[in-house]
This record gives sequence, C-alpha cells and structure tokens, in this order.
Amino acid sequence: MVLYRARAASSTLLRSILHAPSRSLSSGAIQKVEPKSVPSWKSMMSQMFTLDISSQIGSSMHLSNMRIGMQIHNIEIRPGQGGKLVRAAGTSAKILTEPNRSTRYCEIKLPSGAKKLIDKRCRATIGAVSNPEHESKKLRKAGQSRWLGRRPVVRGVAMNPVDHPHGGGEGRSKSSGSHGRVSLTPWGKPTKCGYKTAPLKKRNY
Repeated sequence: MVLYRARAASSTLLRSILHAPSRSLSSGAIQKVEPKSVPSWKSMMSQMFTLDISSQIGSSMHLSNMRIGMQIHNIEIRPGQGGKLVRAAGTSAKILTEPNRSTRYCEIKLPSGAKKLIDKRCRATIGAVSNPEHESKKLRKAGQSRWLGRRPVVRGVAMNPVDHPHGGGEGRSKSSGSHGRVSLTPWGKPTKCGYKTAPLKKRNY
C-alpha cells in the first residue's frame, strides 16, 4: 500500500474535474441547462461535496478537522512534512483530546501505548492500515526470509577479533580486562543506546 500523500485538491483542480473533456456535458451546457430539466448529476455532485468527510475511512485532512476518539494512521510530525507515524500494517492511533482552536496541539495515543502531542495543523488519514494479519504470518522455511531480502545474522562473539570487537577470547566472553566492556557494533560504536548526546543538565538520572 502506498502511504504517499499528495497535495490537497484546489478549486482549479475541482473545476477541471467537473469540466473535463471526457464528460458528456460541457461547461457551456452545464450553465445553460434549465432548472426543470436538471438531472440527478447536479444534486449528486452537491451531495458528494457536502458530505461529512470526517466520517469517511481513507480521508486525509488536518487534525483540527477531526473529532475525538477517531482511529487514524499515517500521521505527520510537522505540517507538510508527510506521514511519519503509524504506517505499519494493521496499526492505528487514537485521538484523545478534542482538537479545538484554543490549543495548538492534539494528544494522540500511538499503537505502543505512548501518548504524543501533535500539531493540529498536521494531516492524518482516517482509519487503520490494511492487512492486520501481517503480524501473525509465519515464514514456512528459511529461504522465504531470504526472499524478503533478510540476510543471516551472526553473533559477534562467534567471530574472530579481526571481524568484530566481541570476537576472540577463550570461551564465550566479550570482555577485555577484569571489568569487561559495553556491547559494540562491528565498527566499534556502542550498540545498546549509542553515545550519550543529551546535555548534562537535561539528563534524567
């Protein structure tokens, strides 16, 4: 499924759709038609544009136009940046606070259970992502994992010292010295949480 969000439709685009050359009625015929002979197309088009799209699954709009308790996905973090959150198969987020005009942010509950404040000018898509059975799908054999582009994973302690910082040594040991050392990537960087980059004053001990 493509989660790319195109730009919002403008009045020029809507006018080009209504007056498209492929339609049987031209723009001049639409303006000259008599009120008594108006077929159902005009009433149907007016109903289509006056429908409450906030209740339609698959509609993309700003969070300020949505209601509390709605299930959404493909959420932007910054306005106009594009969908970044809740894009995995079968996932959806929930709006917890009413996105009114008094506040700039709207509280959203992510599939992980975490609550996040999102700018109400950001766009999101109503509904949940399709294919919820993806999580329960099991691979039949090891080769099927290779078909998906996943290569084998080898432990660092099973390698030689020339191949990995955890390699070498007698027995299962990745320590160097009496106190040991932290887990490292094959390139020597900390693998658990990376280097600490937060300022000392903002760290939570």
